[in-house]
Amino acid sequence: MEVNDNIEPTYYNSRYRHGVDEKRRVQIPAKWRPSKPGTELTLVLWPKAKEGACLRVLPPSQMAKLMKDIDVMSNSDPNKVVLKRLIGGESVQATLDKSGRICLPEDMAMAAGISDTAVLVGLLDNFEIWAPERHEQLKASDAVMAPEAFRLME
Repeated sequence: MEVNDNIEPTYYNSRYRHGVDEKRRVQIPAKWRPSKPGTELTLVLWPKAKEGACLRVLPPSQMAKLMKDIDVMSNSDPNKVVLKRLIGGESVQATLDKSGRICLPEDMAMAAGISDTAVLVGLLDNFEIWAPERHEQLKASDAVMAPEAFRLME
């Protein structure tokens, strides 16, 4: 969740299906938009084993947390530089236009399989942008894993 200047946190919940225009712009739900104009969101090409890649969208607080989590990893851990290279090389900063849209870079949209429609899925503290077909596969995988996942909350 992103904490806005007005002290109200932004929770990225629910699921939205939006069209993607010819310039690869997709509408961000009004309640998910940063309260401060010009706030940069980080779009990361996020690999998934079975379903394929999606775009994970991190507000500034979550990007800072991700960077901190990677920074505390041991420098002797070879995964540290791999993560830095993959996330650094497969991410871009994006700001919303006056209509509340972000532009998906062509190579990232192609890698995530996103063309004319996108599904935006809230992850509470950030959100993902999926190709509809991949999202349907993900929902099926999540349904299988849900009982075990909810046991973590008992």
